Amino acid sequence: MASSGLVVIDKPAGITSHTAVARARRSLGTRKVGHAGTLDPMATGVLVLGVERGTRLLGHLMLTEKTYSATVRLGASTTTDDAEGDVVATAGTAHLAEADVRAALEAFRGEIDQVPTAVSAIKVDGKRAYARVRAGEDVVLEPRRVTVHELEADGFRRDGEHLDLDLRVRCSSGTYIRAIARDLGAALGVGGHLTALRRHAVGPFGLAEASSDLDDLTVLPIAEAARRSFPSLDLDEEQARDVRYGRPLELPLEVLTAVFAPDGEFLALYRPDGATARPAAVFVG
Repeated sequence: MASSGLVVIDKPAGITSHTAVARARRSLGTRKVGHAGTLDPMATGVLVLGVERGTRLLGHLMLTEKTYSATVRLGASTTTDDAEGDVVATAGTAHLAEADVRAALEAFRGEIDQVPTAVSAIKVDGKRAYARVRAGEDVVLEPRRVTVHELEADGFRRDGEHLDLDLRVRCSSGTYIRAIARDLGAALGVGGHLTALRRHAVGPFGLAEASSDLDDLTVLPIAEAARRSFPSLDLDEEQARDVRYGRPLELPLEVLTAVFAPDGEFLALYRPDGATARPAAVFVG
């Protein structure tokens, strides 16, 4: 059986996250592999996979922030808010200066209400939004509160009637970079879409450790993965025994915390609950 833990891959362009998971299953010899947040087929970069018991970490890892680089084309809107969709509207950009774009970007920093792109993986009445769009339905998703911690633009260049630029983004989970491209174009009155996207980091995991060979993967052991992903706390024997039974601990935690036995074994994730801590997920019997 494959070791439990996390695998960090550098997803190539042209394959879905589901395909990347299937490749990892073959490489690692186990069906129990999942991912912490999808990347579109067009996108490249960091995709964190959970293996065996590590899959139970994924739901908590999905809440962490992410870092991207992206290329936006102003002057054209598409059905998917990226280059894979059909162009539905165009407008000249000759009147736009870099200062105009930078000024418009101010509205996308900090906490914002963002309408996800219609071809997202969000479920609408039990069915993925992108599947409804492909079936010919008109899908309008509700705005979601997200946080854009950093948003910088550079590399401005003209391509005919279009104005292309590069973005660097650090944002909360659930932020759609395609939606930023779409909404920036709308704010400038010319339309916009994404032409390239690369994810550089998911929480503490970055490209420097990501494997680009999906047939030769190394699993980061679950204890090390937990220590890197969450604040950690080493327990005494009595506390560790309580954790094994899923009991609350008389500990004043501030955030979700990984707790460990005296020998270094990863036991559980505990969440604060007033003056005590309660299990969010127990990983041992």
